[in-house]
Amino acid sequence: MWQLIRHGLNGKKPFQRMWRTHTLKDSYDVVIIGGGVHGLAAAYYLARDHGITNVAVLEKRYIGSGGSGRNTTIIRSNYLTPEGVAFYDESVKLYEELSLDLNFNVMFSQRGHLTLAHNDSSVRTMRWRAEVNQIQGVNSRLIYPDEIAKLCPHLDLSDHPRYPILAALYHPPGGIIRHDAVVWGYARGADQRGVHIHQMTEVTGIDVEHGRVAGVQTSRGKIKTGVVLNATAGWCTLIADMAGVRLPITTHPLQATVTEALKPFLDTVIVSGSLHVYVSQSDRGELVMGASIDPYTSYSLDSTLGFLESLSGHMIELFPFLSRVKILRQWAGVCDMTVDYSPIMGYTPVEGFLVDVGWGTYGFKAGPVSGKRMAELIATHKTPELLKPFRLSRFEEGRLVGEKGAASVGH
Repeated sequence: MWQLIRHGLNGKKPFQRMWRTHTLKDSYDVVIIGGGVHGLAAAYYLARDHGITNVAVLEKRYIGSGGSGRNTTIIRSNYLTPEGVAFYDESVKLYEELSLDLNFNVMFSQRGHLTLAHNDSSVRTMRWRAEVNQIQGVNSRLIYPDEIAKLCPHLDLSDHPRYPILAALYHPPGGIIRHDAVVWGYARGADQRGVHIHQMTEVTGIDVEHGRVAGVQTSRGKIKTGVVLNATAGWCTLIADMAGVRLPITTHPLQATVTEALKPFLDTVIVSGSLHVYVSQSDRGELVMGASIDPYTSYSLDSTLGFLESLSGHMIELFPFLSRVKILRQWAGVCDMTVDYSPIMGYTPVEGFLVDVGWGTYGFKAGPVSGKRMAELIATHKTPELLKPFRLSRFEEGRLVGEKGAASVGH
């Protein structure tokens, strides 16, 4: 604080930029397309863990302008499949140490995560998830209204609502994080290790010769490279098409909204898969709320009244006293959805063209682990065990990782 005051009074030297601006080189060892948390994390771990620094991160707009800047900041690992639980659990552990690792406060608040069950089927699913989580060593258990009331006394736990709350999956390590701080921290860390971050650089084509990547065409010129990582979330199929790779992914809008600032009352993250809503309270007092993806494919970033009406109605079912609270703003992002609600990571039929895509509504929580393991794959040419279940070829092999039971709500 005193440093900021002294700097303001001095007024001579401007603050040093967090990452530098570079001239686009005509050749890089690795080109990463997408300047969100996945692309930046991969660049950071390539440089830090493997000494590969001749890396370019290409972003069409500004760093974090895509899904990384439009998500609702929830972090958790209480998934349904053993493969998913192990993967996201490593990400939570990396997030816990990320502020120290990056020397940058990412404001990770592990306040607990509650997934509500409103009928007998949901209770069975929550018990199933809890048992899978516990077998994998993840802190997660089924709790009932008496304990829910202690964790979140403002929930309507009576039998009056149309969908009364019967139980909940309680996941203490879950919480929220400052998404822009994560993006900026990874960008700064990558830049300090020699990675070139190129904003306002649109990829217009990918050169493929004899079945392998030869270069990338951009709005600022051509780059020669033998390795390209596609980390472009909702736009990933457009980039993959440039390399002649078809992905089993569709793109859907996902909307969210925040309220005016309120006195702090919500300590946990609340999710209802039956009502298709979730909510957390930010450090500024705003309620950050969202729902599931829009039921149509589109690249639209427009907000809709139908979403707001549906979300508001379900929120009032959970918290009746919020009926007079004002909505502050509303926005949308786009999500890359696979048929089994699990991501696609690793090699493709085009040699040197790798993907880190298909994250749907849950990509931000996986940023550290996907970046770290994709960097390991690029550096060693060996697929880490955590990534093997999420290979592209699983769709041909019939080895889907069915995660819809834990990821069907946009959170």
